[in-house]
Amino acid sequence: MLFLSETFNVNPDALAQALNFDSSTGAVGSIDILWTLLGAALVFFMQAGFAMVETGFTRAKNAGNIIMKNLMDFAIGTVVFWIVGYGIMFGKSSEYFGGFNFFISDGEIDFVHVIFQTVFCATAATIVSGAMAERTKFSSYCIYSLIISLVVYPVSGHWIWGGGWLADLGFHDFAGSTAVHMVGGVAALIGAKILGPRIGKYDENGKPKAIPGHSLTLGALGCFILWFCWFGFNGGSTVSMSGENAAAAGSVFMTTNMAAAVATVTTMIFTWIKYGKPDVSMTLNGSLAGLVAITAGCDVVTPAGAAVIGLIAGFAVVLGIEFVDKILKIDDPVGAVGVHCVNGALGTILTGFFAAVPVGGDESLLGLFYGGGGKFLGIQFFGVVVVIVWVVVTMTIVFNIIKHTVGLRVSAHEEIVGLDIEEHGIASSYADFMPTHTVVNSENSNDDIEVAVPVQVMRGSVSDTEHKLANVEIICKEERFDRLKKHLNAVGVTGITVTKVTGCGVQKGNTKFYRGVPLDFTLLPKIKVDVVVAAVPVSKVVEAAKKALYTGNIGDGKIFVYGVENAIKVRTGQEGFDALQGIDE
Repeated sequence: MLFLSETFNVNPDALAQALNFDSSTGAVGSIDILWTLLGAALVFFMQAGFAMVETGFTRAKNAGNIIMKNLMDFAIGTVVFWIVGYGIMFGKSSEYFGGFNFFISDGEIDFVHVIFQTVFCATAATIVSGAMAERTKFSSYCIYSLIISLVVYPVSGHWIWGGGWLADLGFHDFAGSTAVHMVGGVAALIGAKILGPRIGKYDENGKPKAIPGHSLTLGALGCFILWFCWFGFNGGSTVSMSGENAAAAGSVFMTTNMAAAVATVTTMIFTWIKYGKPDVSMTLNGSLAGLVAITAGCDVVTPAGAAVIGLIAGFAVVLGIEFVDKILKIDDPVGAVGVHCVNGALGTILTGFFAAVPVGGDESLLGLFYGGGGKFLGIQFFGVVVVIVWVVVTMTIVFNIIKHTVGLRVSAHEEIVGLDIEEHGIASSYADFMPTHTVVNSENSNDDIEVAVPVQVMRGSVSDTEHKLANVEIICKEERFDRLKKHLNAVGVTGITVTKVTGCGVQKGNTKFYRGVPLDFTLLPKIKVDVVVAAVPVSKVVEAAKKALYTGNIGDGKIFVYGVENAIKVRTGQEGFDALQGIDE
């Protein structure tokens, strides 16, 4: 990033020289440019990772809204960063404000640098959508996204990467723990605080209630995508793959992966001890926390230093998410503040302890544990505080203006029904799981339709009065279903209706924790089997079910018996007992 900050307003010869470009072969410069563009492509794909994490950790009724916000973060950010933001970030007007270079039209520009910086800008913006999920107006969110990409991110980015005053002090943030992630995380904190919690998140005493996301599978997919793309986020920030820079990129890959892995294991063990079970969603957040924390110093720390940073991040993300949720009473559905704000700041400061390579060749800018004294650590801490103050002030103003003009939050009705249908007109983001209806025009159809004809009860037929109809409803564990079928078949039951359901009994599903908050009840997967009988006595069916399901443990299931007024076979018109026997008279 330090190299990239010098490529604004350069001519092609200067750019070639900066890239160690060999005009006789073109090889070195081409490799460096290709590497940087590959990094940009990977960072762009992080949008997909964020979209999946945020969608999975929120409810299905808002999935489309989350996708739209992540999409528009990148689209809006690209346009406004091109028009104004890039000039503010990389102009040379002063150490505090880069200047205006509308549409990047002043001077000859390296567009490799432009696109690389654009995808980083979009990443900072998209962090906020998860923390403000499920209750923010889409139009208001678009306004926020525009402003953070237009001025908030570029100004602090100029201080760090654009040749500004923090860079002059020796502040080091290689790929954006502070410049990208902490900026987005602090904005998320302010936005979620001003917005207020989701309906039902806190009870009358202020105690948080768990609102589980609808798909841990999507959340895990997003985490893996982000981990993969982070190699472009950090590794691509070397902006060179020639000569010694190739080894530097390898070192960055190593430290990045090490911190993420250690943070993941740490979070798993910590939640296992703290909650009694290893928490899946929190462990996924732990992976991201390690990645965020190592981003500032991935180029100057050793693998051992990266492991310690990951270890600290694994504890910090759990404690940070709980602090935001339980102490600050700020509703952050995906844990964005704990991941990006807490660990963005923490990782930047920890670089002041673990930097094993002098920043910029200045021996005084070494980590505290490597003989650097307190100077570099003090600079890192100061830079973090300054950027926090900048984002808190600007985003408090922005969100309050939006709140008191166009409005920041949707109505209670819209929130309850879901933002997909109210904001975007989507009945469901999972339409194939809903009933669909096809209308057939009988006038234009040549299909022969068999008309149901009532069957006359023949002499000797068993009447309904002799065999009353009854429905035996059996709720059981999925793993006992095959055994149940065999026992029902043994007593003469041949027709059953099976439904996959979720539910709980008086034990409330043996409630667990979700992200450190106790669930009111846990809905467990079950099988519901409906058996309508007439010839087979109800008592035999009940005894067969009890024999098949009994283990003596909680959760064996329940059996309900209902009277059935009538049964009609649609094809033949048979009713009552005859409809169940499957014999056409």
